[in-house]
Amino acid sequence: MGELTLETGRLAPDAVRSMFDRIAPVYDAMNRVMTAGLDRRWRRITAESAVLPGDEVLDAACGTGDLALADARAGAGRVVGLDFSERMLERARRKAPQLEWVQGDALALPFADASFDAATVGFGVRNLDDLPAGLRELRRVLRPGGRVGVLEITRPAGPLRIFYALWFDRIVPLLGKVLPGGSAYAYLPASVRRFPEPDALAALLREAGFDQVRYQTFAGGIVALHVGVAS
Repeated sequence: MGELTLETGRLAPDAVRSMFDRIAPVYDAMNRVMTAGLDRRWRRITAESAVLPGDEVLDAACGTGDLALADARAGAGRVVGLDFSERMLERARRKAPQLEWVQGDALALPFADASFDAATVGFGVRNLDDLPAGLRELRRVLRPGGRVGVLEITRPAGPLRIFYALWFDRIVPLLGKVLPGGSAYAYLPASVRRFPEPDALAALLREAGFDQVRYQTFAGGIVALHVGVAS
């Protein structure tokens, strides 16, 4: 795997793919542990904020498929999950063989313009090597008026800052030492530190071609959900 620079939280795309291949066996369990199980609720709210009954939906950077499944439960008529990690997709296919699963790059989506009514991303845009380009790709594959929901870890500004620093900078990397792909859990806090804060991400969504951009935070500001409409 390529060298991890903790100051920037950046890895080469192939290194990120390799890292997620290795952590696929423990990915769901770590999500439950790191969020005290709240990630399921956050995914449900994301799906309900972006998906209308009968929509054709893309879940980009789908991982093991939990948000894609939430999109289906929200009433989507068709759900396509895309991820560049084949090991993640193997687990997604086992969970929901009725959905469509595609291996691909979120920076070069293998779909025609205006292919979908909605798009969701759960804890995935943080890993993009070029975030503005990834947001533009989401806009490209959405029909005018289509909705996007982006759920991502952020940095709290209030009383939880101390807990947040302890959890993400100390405890999570320690957990990684006893789990497969342990370097991923050093990458996580570094990637969050370099990720735009909610106001800045909202501005990037507007620049990518989304209107009516709004966001809400969960868990005292540790997680943010951004929603926008394709112009």
